[in-house]
Amino acid sequence: MVAVNAWLPYKRDLLGERVNKTNSSLLTAQGHITAGSSPTYDKIRGVNLGSLFVVEPWMIGQEWASMGCAPSHTESGCVTKLGRDRADKVFQKHWDTWITEDDINTIQSYGLNTVRVPLGYWIIEEAMVGDNVQFPRGALYFLDRLMGWCANRKIYVILDLHGAPGAQVKEQPSTGQWALPASFFDQQSYARANKFLEVLTRRIHTNLSYRTVGMLEVLNEPETGHKDLLAYYRTAYATIRNAERELQIKVGDQLDVQYMNAGWGAGNAGSVLKGEAGVVYDSHRYLKWDPSVKPNKDSYIRASCTDNVAKDGGMPVVVGEWSLAVADSVEKTADFDVQTPANKDWYRRWWAAQVVSYERQIGWVFWSWKTELGRDYRWNYRQAVEEGVIPRDPSQARGLAKC
Repeated sequence: MVAVNAWLPYKRDLLGERVNKTNSSLLTAQGHITAGSSPTYDKIRGVNLGSLFVVEPWMIGQEWASMGCAPSHTESGCVTKLGRDRADKVFQKHWDTWITEDDINTIQSYGLNTVRVPLGYWIIEEAMVGDNVQFPRGALYFLDRLMGWCANRKIYVILDLHGAPGAQVKEQPSTGQWALPASFFDQQSYARANKFLEVLTRRIHTNLSYRTVGMLEVLNEPETGHKDLLAYYRTAYATIRNAERELQIKVGDQLDVQYMNAGWGAGNAGSVLKGEAGVVYDSHRYLKWDPSVKPNKDSYIRASCTDNVAKDGGMPVVVGEWSLAVADSVEKTADFDVQTPANKDWYRRWWAAQVVSYERQIGWVFWSWKTELGRDYRWNYRQAVEEGVIPRDPSQARGLAKC
């Protein structure tokens, strides 16, 4: 099934001037600009702004310690440790400095046209009614500011419900709380998640700073085995569309609604959204943890060159998370040492092979823009560019992949 898209970057002039760009026209709704150009150029090419609004301590250990949050695993744990007032102050400093306007300028200068922003439900206060878990307060101001920076540069934005009420997976810092078991999977939590989606949808359509937000992902990486999750998928779509209907948003200006694809193993959203417009799927391609790929250079290249991210059904697909990380068993061996020149050449080719495969669909978003992992650039797009592993122009991927 091929979904009908609401709006994606290739339908808007979000890449700036291109040699093959045709005529463009200004739409009245929030100043969006449309343009026609070659699909070769018009792909989602982006980075996740990981650990900005949902901190994952494994990737920014120094920052986490400087905030006074260590050894807690999660944001809610840090609030418990520091107390509400102190936690609010240290998190506000983090939101103010972890991603700056200079970062957005650099992202744009590296030929990227998209950012994916992981959010915790707690950024929307209305979604926290009745919650017995504490989270830091005040992030919405910084999200508004970030959206303005992106909009001013015509950078497309995907907003992602990364941490859901009750947590959608157990013992994961990426949910904001160390839950055991995960308790998202009930009607009360679904209702609170829908409140998050409703309020955020209204904000996107009524706040000019959000004018390049085009996609809203209703849930990141949920646990498998919860059959009633499909009920949430159905109501999440209805919640977003109902809010847009009440705001009298034209069909062409509606958000695309994104779901993890069936290959994730947590249900097939397409089975309950048959024929609905503006549905996009998310595939996370971490070959590091793929047991079907042997942990050697040839296998990684072969797997990426032949990858079909749409094989699990549901299109169009964005590869919303991926990296250059390899299996734990080999990541510190000589074959994969990140500072060896020959290995840098190999990582460049592997990056390119993944890009070429993912652009057979509508594009990709690398995890992540920045980390604090020392010499290891495999999770850090900015560092990989600075070290010459990833070219400043992603369009070079086709010539580098050698598939």
